[in-house]
Amino acid sequence: MTAPAPQWLRLSPRMLLVHPVHEVLRQVPVLIGSVVLGSATGNPLWAVAALVVTVGVGIARWFTTSYRIDAEEVQLRAGVLQRRVLSVPRNRIRSVSTDARLLHRLLGLTVLRVSTGQEARGDEGFALDAVEAGQVPRLRAELLAGSLTVAADSERPGRVLARWEPAWLRYSPLSFTGLAMIAAAAGLLYQAGAGVLLRDSALAEGGRDAAQRFGIAATVAAAVTLVLVASVVLSVLRSLLTYGNLLLVQRDDAGNAGVLHLEHGLVRRQEHTYDMRRLRGGTLREPLVVRMFGGARLDAVMTGVGGAGEASLLLPPCPAATARAVLSDLIAAREEVTGPLHGHGPAAARRRWTRGLIVPAAVGVALLVLSVWAAPPVWAWLLWVALTTVCALLAADRVRSLGHRVGNGWLVARAGSVERRRDCIAGPGIIGWTVRQSFFQRRSGVATLIAATAAGEKAYRVIDVPADLAWSIAAQASPWLRDVPWARR
Repeated sequence: MTAPAPQWLRLSPRMLLVHPVHEVLRQVPVLIGSVVLGSATGNPLWAVAALVVTVGVGIARWFTTSYRIDAEEVQLRAGVLQRRVLSVPRNRIRSVSTDARLLHRLLGLTVLRVSTGQEARGDEGFALDAVEAGQVPRLRAELLAGSLTVAADSERPGRVLARWEPAWLRYSPLSFTGLAMIAAAAGLLYQAGAGVLLRDSALAEGGRDAAQRFGIAATVAAAVTLVLVASVVLSVLRSLLTYGNLLLVQRDDAGNAGVLHLEHGLVRRQEHTYDMRRLRGGTLREPLVVRMFGGARLDAVMTGVGGAGEASLLLPPCPAATARAVLSDLIAAREEVTGPLHGHGPAAARRRWTRGLIVPAAVGVALLVLSVWAAPPVWAWLLWVALTTVCALLAADRVRSLGHRVGNGWLVARAGSVERRRDCIAGPGIIGWTVRQSFFQRRSGVATLIAATAAGEKAYRVIDVPADLAWSIAAQASPWLRDVPWARR
């Protein structure tokens, strides 16, 4: 006799208080457009109708969303106008994470997300928005039945690898996140038609009066200063709210590799649990400005977890020593994280210098050609000197940064200047190799060695290695290549 199919379950009814609010926030551009339309036509009912429809859609989401978990798969049924059913096989589930915004936390709710290791966006992602926080341990255990993660309850003690410190906030403005937020907000308002309203507003009139009174240069300088200050404040505030109270803990499971538990956020609390058996290394990211102030970010290279963005993040920009210490602890290979690297020779260095100086050289030639007819202004030559100096410094830094290290079961590759990164990849996790040469690389006698893995970004590059050493480097990281005749060249 077959067991009856599990019943479809609804989300918490408290979501009737949350969905309408989130729907209104999601449709802000539409609501702003309806206000503009109502003002233009003299009919305010346009704004009222848009608000009523938006709230109604938010309420309808709860009535049209349900889920069920059976022995083979977990299913999510949703959709107001277009019905869809999303099914995820239980044996494909790699992780379960939780995400609770402020309104969720006030109502004792959380969003539970299921990941299979494949990139999923929008409606393709499996998320239960939202379940009662008290049900999360049971649902996590049920969804991850048989996984090591189940044994790692969030209350179980573990070894703290890193804890957020207020001093980390000094790296926040260096990412220019605030400027991006201001630019996005300005673009959103412009597309919604707010530019037309601002053109004749008191704010615009005050700006024109200030320009006439103090001069255009002083007014522009004041506006730029105001934007930069606002950018710094927004960057610091975002970092504080997103990563405040961050805690990275490793919990051992008897006889196994254990799990890595990450939680962070002040208003919006997020938790992620990673199976250490899937860890294949890590990436130290050091943007130029952050690196100048001694900072770095740490990403995990792990199967079932995307290799870019917030999905793989273990530590936000923090002291580089902290990021290196955590990575060394996780992969138990300190030399691979902090040790010296092998350079790629003079040919690779020449390519860095050529690429770095080609633009200043072209600009210099253009200025010389122009000087035949008319002498370029002094400021043009000063800008050219500044451009050449900056490009030369970046080229020199790229030469210093380029290198690799192989041995002890690890492949290490470092490259870049504006966005320098050091990838530490476990040799056993590499499943394939590719050697690529462009036309100019063939002329220089160098090649790009690509290690393919099922983890992280899937492909990790060792740039501009001597072509005659490429396959020997690969064979050192992957001993199985030694049995391939053409790979022993």
